[in-house]
Amino acid sequence: MVDRVSALAGHKGSGHQGDPGNTGVILREPPDLVLHQVAAWQDSIDAVGKSLAKLIGAKSVAGPCGSVSGSKGAMLRIEPMKWWLVGVAAPEFDAEQAVTLDLSHSRTRVCVSGDDAAAFLTRHFPLDLREASFPAGSVASSATHHVGVTLWRSEDGYELFIPRGFSLSLWEGFVESAQQFGVEIA
Repeated sequence: MVDRVSALAGHKGSGHQGDPGNTGVILREPPDLVLHQVAAWQDSIDAVGKSLAKLIGAKSVAGPCGSVSGSKGAMLRIEPMKWWLVGVAAPEFDAEQAVTLDLSHSRTRVCVSGDDAAAFLTRHFPLDLREASFPAGSVASSATHHVGVTLWRSEDGYELFIPRGFSLSLWEGFVESAQQFGVEIA
């Protein structure tokens, strides 16, 4: 297996920037992204979903625009018949059941947390990220600067899955705009 190298390697920096008296936003890139897409067919979607839930150690299957976390990983329902598995490789399926695709090298994962994380993100994404509208476990596809990004509200904050080729330019824009809140780059 080829070692994964982050698109942000050598460019992230670290430390505090912006408002010295406040840290409202924390930006970090979790290391070693493992991301697989599983697309099922209409007649096999229930069986495939149950298989994936069992694989990650969860008791239920992620529904539309939602996610489920288990003891081994997470599953995000990104489309009606597609899931993303985070932190665990996809199992092999018969072609009549589902197809899998390794997306680990094609995306950069950025975690945004802190008291001002939602306010910061609403400056970039046309989404209502308030708790009542986008609670933990929610998943949405959106765009910023004409770049499609998948957002997941995990227990750790807002997780962004950004296409690799755009991640550095978006990262630089995020760091600059987060300075108004005081940003810690971890």
